[in-house]
Amino acid sequence: MKKLFYSIALCVLVAAGSSCKKVDNYTAPNVTLKGVVKDASTGENIQTEQGSGTRIKLMEISWSSTPTPYYVSSYQDGTFTNTKLFAGKDVISAEGPFVPLVQVDDAGKTIVDKSQTVDLKDVTTVNFSVEPFLRIQWIGEPVINADGTITAKFKFTRGTSDPNFQLNITDAALFVNSNKYVGNNNYDNRYTPKANYDGTAGNDLVGQTITLTTTGGALPGKRSYFLRVGARVAYGLNYYNYTDVKTVNVP
Repeated sequence: MKKLFYSIALCVLVAAGSSCKKVDNYTAPNVTLKGVVKDASTGENIQTEQGSGTRIKLMEISWSSTPTPYYVSSYQDGTFTNTKLFAGKDVISAEGPFVPLVQVDDAGKTIVDKSQTVDLKDVTTVNFSVEPFLRIQWIGEPVINADGTITAKFKFTRGTSDPNFQLNITDAALFVNSNKYVGNNNYDNRYTPKANYDGTAGNDLVGQTITLTTTGGALPGKRSYFLRVGARVAYGLNYYNYTDVKTVNVP
């Protein structure tokens, strides 16, 4: 009788354990999304900030018409890659220092929609052409001065003819850092000069050559510095538009 009782108890325990065990039937995310955000007029990559500038917005509509957005950050050269996404149908757009690809009026009606609906699978490439708020251009090369500072010249021009986005230019900066990742989220404030513009003062400088010199005295020698000019307009999250990165070797 005891043997029968123990046998029944053991079966109950095994059954209870089996019912509590969860089986994961989901396939691990293995889809790659890659691409680049380019200037629609020049074909050049939209320079941005590593991890906190341009971002790619994904809305998976495979199972819901009101999905929670998922964001992929771009690299500072305007390219982006994510290798851990789920397969599915997504509405994809880009957000950053450029005319919005999706625009909504005051009544909540979508008036512009340049998003892309894509079936994500395997390796999927999605590129965007946008109108940057500003185009920032180097004028010549940065120069090491006799006092150990560095001077750079540049200019900014409008990247869009849409008057709704030709907004006041609020500031420009010569960002300096000791590694190649340089911008408003990663710079050495001892040497980085910034120029702030009140009202429309910055607008008056469009197309003109602007000069900025590093602050803080002589930069320590026998090392490389990475420089980048950024400027921005008063819109949204106030993302900067940038030049590419210059390397200056201080002897």
